[in-house]
Amino acid sequence: MKAKAESVMTKDPACCTPLTSLREVSQMMVAHDCGSIPVVESKESKKLVGIITDRDIVCRSVAQNKNPLELTAGDCMSNPVVTGEPGTSLEDCCNLMEDNQVRRIPIVDENGSCCGVVTQAHIAHHAKVQDVAQVLKDVSQKTEGSSSVATAIR
Repeated sequence: MKAKAESVMTKDPACCTPLTSLREVSQMMVAHDCGSIPVVESKESKKLVGIITDRDIVCRSVAQNKNPLELTAGDCMSNPVVTGEPGTSLEDCCNLMEDNQVRRIPIVDENGSCCGVVTQAHIAHHAKVQDVAQVLKDVSQKTEGSSSVATAIR
C-alpha cells in the first residue's frame, strides 16, 4: 500500500487570515519553525484562500521597497494554491511539487478547509536515502520527461 498525504503531513497547521499582519505571520513562522503559513478565510472555517512563505514576504514587500510592518498576509500571499487531499498519494504530492515548482502542498478536506501540509522534508523522510538529493533537485529545477521525484518514493 502506498503512503498517503494524511500519514505524513503536519496535521492542523498554524494558519492566518488575509488580515493577519506580516509581523504576526513572521512570528508564527518562528514559533512553528516553518517557512510558510496557510492563509484561510477565517480561523473557524479554515477554508484555504492562499499561502504565504518567507520568500513571498521578502519578494513582495522588502524587495519592492514596501514597509512589511504596514502589510498583511493578503498583500503578499500566493494564490491560487496547489493543494492535495488527505488521500493523495505521496507520489502525486511529489508530482504536484515538481510540476508547480513548489516545496509544500497544503492538504484540504472535502470542504476546502486546510487540515495539513506536506513538505519536501516529509517526502524526503519517506524516500530511499540515495534518492533524497534527487527529490530536492527535481523540485528546485524543472526537468523534462519522467518524474524522478515520483520514482524516488515508489
